[in-house]
Amino acid sequence: MATQTPTKPRTAAAEPAGVPPRPRTEGTVMNVFSHAFLWLWGLMVIVPVVWIVLSSFKSTREIAADPLGLPAAPQWENYVNAWTNGDIGNYFVNTLQVMVFSISGTMLLGAMAAYVLARYEFRGNRLVYFGFAGGMMFPVFLALFPLFKTLDNVSLLNTYTGLVLVYIAYSLPFTVFFLTAFFRTLPSGVAEAALIDGAGHYRLFFQVMLPMAKPGLIAITIFNIIGQWNQFLLPLVLMSDPEDAVISQGLANLAMRQGYEGDPGALFAGTVLAMVPIFLAYLIFQRQIQAGLTAGAIK
Repeated sequence: MATQTPTKPRTAAAEPAGVPPRPRTEGTVMNVFSHAFLWLWGLMVIVPVVWIVLSSFKSTREIAADPLGLPAAPQWENYVNAWTNGDIGNYFVNTLQVMVFSISGTMLLGAMAAYVLARYEFRGNRLVYFGFAGGMMFPVFLALFPLFKTLDNVSLLNTYTGLVLVYIAYSLPFTVFFLTAFFRTLPSGVAEAALIDGAGHYRLFFQVMLPMAKPGLIAITIFNIIGQWNQFLLPLVLMSDPEDAVISQGLANLAMRQGYEGDPGALFAGTVLAMVPIFLAYLIFQRQIQAGLTAGAIK
């Protein structure tokens, strides 16, 4: 009786000894494409910034004759004119007055709301969470007239108090959405141990959970600072007095003024001065921002 020997499954032909494995062409192509895209995106961001910085050290004649050239000699008086004649110093002070209270209020209320939504189960939890998430999709243009009338009715129009409250409401949706995901990644064992040791809910939040959430708090604080620092539409509608203008309005006023006076160097210098605080804030807290953005993905 004939017997059948089992056939071995077909395998790919083995590479000869000493021959390196073939590189994966698909991965190489994607790697080249991604790097090329990042270089292109980086140039689109860096080149305008470098051009603005170089133009801030040029004279009016140099800007008109050779916009892309290097300055013959640094014109430091452009920064002096922007700070004094352009009132950039006054706009800086106004913006800092607003943002000290708006950022503090946003972070306090946002952290408290996000902590409750992330760590406590109650009826309507998901509804409140999705309400905050939906607030990020609401166009600010649709809220301009209701905000104007509401602040006017309560006598807060053209006041820093009204602008602070609007900034807090404007920044809360993203703050709560971001911090809710971050608080969910924190270990529950630490909170349970604190409760067993007799800590109340307020002490648990302020002395235990907030220090643990420091990377996320720093990251969202920087994002809120950037968003509120660059906000132009809300203060334009809600603050009509030029003396109380914030930095974004100040740059627009400076652009209009220099268009008549013919001093574009001061305009570029004012723009650089407006960018420096945000750049320094990101440079100082770069590691904390990266840690806060990646902590939510690692559990």
